[in-house]
Amino acid sequence: MRKITAGLFISLDGVIGEPQDWHFPYFNDEMGAAVGAQLATADTLLIGRVTYDSFAGAWPDREAAGGADAGMAAALGDARKIVVSHQDLDFTWRNSEQLKGDLIEGVRELKAQPGATDIAMSGSPSIVRQLLAAGLIDELHLLVHPLVVNTGLRLFTEGESIPLRLISAQPFETGVLHLIYGPGPTRSGDYDDAKAHLPQADQ
Repeated sequence: MRKITAGLFISLDGVIGEPQDWHFPYFNDEMGAAVGAQLATADTLLIGRVTYDSFAGAWPDREAAGGADAGMAAALGDARKIVVSHQDLDFTWRNSEQLKGDLIEGVRELKAQPGATDIAMSGSPSIVRQLLAAGLIDELHLLVHPLVVNTGLRLFTEGESIPLRLISAQPFETGVLHLIYGPGPTRSGDYDDAKAHLPQADQ
């Protein structure tokens, strides 16, 4: 079974929308390495149409320009790119294909395909929400920025709770916190076991 990793920039108040308006002051080599590491473990990219359009409008030109990020641009171009959309799409970026039909069933089939590397997601919050709720994301990488945006699309809205388990936490010099979560306990016995290892408050 292949692993799916999802990466998102997020503010303290949970905003993930329009990161170009608030993210860049916090970008440094540490963050670049974290983003690159998540994508480097994958040979398949699973994204929504909006994210695809943004990537396809930028990365091929960066690859052709041969600048500092040309290597990453080439790796993204070489990766298999699966775009989730109910619309008919015309692809201009190589190695691109469309996932139609039921998202959950399609991703289950994708995870079951043979392969030794991960399936990476970048952005695409509506797809991330659905796959988290279905228990299909193995690692959720959140780059938590130390600011309150106060407006915009949030990763989590109203709905059923989704238990998660902290895998690792790394602070950056900019104050950004790189949190990696995996699926959490789903049965009451799992919660009881987890609670038994927590420090108890004084009565």
